Amino acid sequence: MSDVAMAGPRPGFVSAHALLKGSGVLWFLAVIAGQWLFVYYILAAYLPPSLAGDWARWDDTGLIHGYIEDDLAGNLMFITHVLLAAVITLGGTLQLVPPLRRHFPAVHRWTGRVFLTVAVIMSVGGMVLIWGRGTRLNDVTGLATTLDGVLILIAAGFALYNIRKRRIDRHRRWAMRLFIFVSGVWSLRVGYMAWGIATGGAGIGDRMNGPADYAMAYASFLLPWVVLELYLRACDSRSPAAKLVMAGGMVLAAAVTALGVFGAWMVMWSPHV
Repeated sequence: MSDVAMAGPRPGFVSAHALLKGSGVLWFLAVIAGQWLFVYYILAAYLPPSLAGDWARWDDTGLIHGYIEDDLAGNLMFITHVLLAAVITLGGTLQLVPPLRRHFPAVHRWTGRVFLTVAVIMSVGGMVLIWGRGTRLNDVTGLATTLDGVLILIAAGFALYNIRKRRIDRHRRWAMRLFIFVSGVWSLRVGYMAWGIATGGAGIGDRMNGPADYAMAYASFLLPWVVLELYLRACDSRSPAAKLVMAGGMVLAAAVTALGVFGAWMVMWSPHV
């Protein structure tokens, strides 16, 4: 064994690591708050009119293609996709709560199976809605969502493969990546509002065809993925400086997320609940 490994953590390592982990929790709490508000919005805005049979009211939320007259199959696919979004959003946040994994492993396993299955169904269903039903404003943003869907399928496959091989740490990391990709639609809304508040909506087009729209379509899932990968590498690093720098980055990510969640709730979600 090397002298470095035998010597244990260098001075400042433990405190820097604790700060890094704490900053990660801070970002996750901002995400949880935003995602649970999103779940509440979905259930409050779409469930009552769906149960009442007043499906035309779906479009009150400003959808591209929600209710389409005489398209029963498409309408059912749409509302199933929307309601499953609430299931997967809630289930995804629960999967990443360590006390639940430790104290209720059976619940963790079953919610994980549901999360993974619904993720695959929604990924395929989303691509069908985009290219089969025309649920897109332009091809550039449609391709971005399709890429996100492909990454969901890849991450789900690796998460399943690693848990079957009992590679718990690799499974956990792929599950975190899957969570990031599944959250792409939510992140897009939060990102839009954070950008709008910070810049006054610079670069946003009337039909999501401005430079900011195109960038946001891809950044909504690629940027959080980059943040996650940098965080994981900082956790693995033995450099206190790297951990402290990344901890600062995570605090910034948490602040941007909180700003976007606030804007999304005030502008996009609360008016419809």
